[in-house]
Parts: sequence; structure tokens; C-alpha cells
Amino acid sequence: MRTAIRMLRAFPLGAALLVCASLCRAELVVVVSAKSPVSGLSENEVADIYLGRTSQLPGGPRVVPIDLADDAARRANFYRIVCGKSPAQLRAYWSKLVFTGSGQPPREVADAEALKKLIASGTNAIGYIDGSQLDASVKAVLTLH
Repeated sequence: MRTAIRMLRAFPLGAALLVCASLCRAELVVVVSAKSPVSGLSENEVADIYLGRTSQLPGGPRVVPIDLADDAARRANFYRIVCGKSPAQLRAYWSKLVFTGSGQPPREVADAEALKKLIASGTNAIGYIDGSQLDASVKAVLTLH
């Protein structure tokens, strides 16, 4: 009887850990419009775009980076992987560039659905979403682990 009670008490904790583990394993993908001629990008190319070091895609087309909302966990994970920056470091980075007139941070949208809709509407935008949210409107050009 005691064993059964312990198992029932442990179930919610185990379920929570399982959900957390699956979320931690979720892949982020960098996406462009399905109409875009770009088929792949490196992490360095994506970092240069998102840190305002370049406004061009390889091959010349202009690119507009799109960010998820500042409080999105995916955003923090994206910048940690691609740019090696925490949210605080990123805010300091952009504050300096904006103050000196050297750049503007990426345009921000509320969620992944808004990001996909904006990217799918043109060929010069780039963003990042969870790999499970890929559909025919966008294509992955880089997978982040």
C-alpha cells in the first residue's frame, strides 16, 4: 500500500520532468519565406544578421531579421546558441548601438504565428521558430540544437 501511495505522489513530478525534458530538446530552426532563393545559412551568418553586422543575405538580397517577444524563452535560447549572449547582454549591446546611431534591433513580433505570417508574406525576412511549427509557408535554413 505504501509503495502505491509513493508512486502516486511521484507521478506528477515525473510527468513534469518529462514535459520539461521534451521542451529542452525542442529544436529551433531559422526560417525564411518558402519563396526565398536562400537554401542554407551558417550560425555566423545568422549572428551577423541578428546583431546588425550585415543587412544582406549571401548572394546579395536585403534581409530583415524578425525577433520573438523579449520575454519569449525561445528568443533567449536563440541568442544564447547563435550569438553567445544572454538577454541582459543583448539589451546592453543594442542600447549602445541605438545610442550611437549605429543600428536598430530586429523588428519584434508577439509570437511564432505572427513571425511565420510576416516571413511568408515576403522573401526578405528571416526569423526563428520551434521546429515543430514548420509548415509550407516557410523553409528552414539552419537547425539549432
